[in-house]
Order: sequence, then structure tokens, then C-alpha cells
Amino acid sequence: MPAERRKSSKTNRRPKAVLESASDVADLMFPTDANMHGTVFGGRVLQMVDKAATVCAMRHAGGPVVTVAMERVEFLVPIRVGSFLIAEARVNHVGRSSMEIGVEVYAEDLVNGVRQHTNSCLVTMVAVDPNGRPTTVPPLLLESRDEKDRWTAAEARRRSRRKAV
Repeated sequence: MPAERRKSSKTNRRPKAVLESASDVADLMFPTDANMHGTVFGGRVLQMVDKAATVCAMRHAGGPVVTVAMERVEFLVPIRVGSFLIAEARVNHVGRSSMEIGVEVYAEDLVNGVRQHTNSCLVTMVAVDPNGRPTTVPPLLLESRDEKDRWTAAEARRRSRRKAV
């Protein structure tokens, strides 16, 4: 890619803290969200995961993004109709134009107040310019031990994926 294409007004932007772009998407699960067993469709959950990751990535990038990949998703417990579903997204890692977004999903029973972790997902997003080409993103400012640990784990996943290719 020519140097003039790689350059972006975003290359000199200040680093952004993880909490600056954090995003939560929440919704009450109705019968229309469920299968014949009364549990929420996996696709409905993934839609919320993608929305939470998109908002988080757009906040970090300061512009449009596209979803490139979702890591393996395992549903740990069934999500029932009537649950309040919360998808919490945080930036784990940034590259030149890509971002790994970690999303944790919880189902809350609004009657008894119990909240259960239902699944986690890693979503890779890429910032794009108005022509749909990748564009640079700001660096990530790591402030806590947890944020540094998530960055280190993301680096290991990234190296592992590159070896597999």
C-alpha cells in the first residue's frame, strides 16, 4: 500500500484509555427472541455482541468500523425469555487499524436480581475510511493490571493466528 494511503489524520492522535470507549448494550428478552424451548436464539445474542463491539470500536477509532471476525462462542447457560441481557465491551488490543474487543454477556433475572455470566466473545474490528479502506487507530492506554493482562493475552492470540497462516 502506498505511503500516502497509509497516512491518516488519526496517526498522531493521543492514546485512549480502555474506559473511554467501553460500551454496554442491554435489552429485555421477549418471546420473539426465543426458540421453541423458551431460550434466546444464539443469533440474537451475537447481534447484541456485535453491536456492543461496534460501538466500543467506533468510540476508540473515532470513525466507522467493520467486523472482521468473532472468536469461538460458547453458551455457558441458557438465556430465558424475560431475562435482561447485558453485553459489556472493552478494547483489549489495538494494531495499526484493527482492534480486539472483548465482550462479556450477562443475563439478569429482574425479579430476584441474580446476574449470570452467559458467554464471552472476542471480536476483531477494523477501522475504515470513507472509501472502506483500513485506517489507523489511536494507541491504547493501559492503566490497570487487568488491562495489561488482556493486552498480553491478545498479543499471544495474534502471534498464534499468524503462525497458523
